[in-house]
Amino acid sequence: MSVLQIAIAALPFLFSLVSRNIHVIALCLLTSILTVLLSGEPHRAVMAWCLGALVASVAVRERFRAI
Repeated sequence: MSVLQIAIAALPFLFSLVSRNIHVIALCLLTSILTVLLSGEPHRAVMAWCLGALVASVAVRERFRAI
């Protein structure tokens, strides 16, 4: 796996850091790790990444809504 692929896999985790909610951060970290581990099976890796991206986007939206 290249550095670019690992950086893309870590995007949900990085976006979730904005939310400051420990449960969201832990879930997005888990999905990012699963994405890296499942990179040999692209369909499963995409599913894990999409789940993490969805959770992170909702958490960021709620964080900005509270401001």
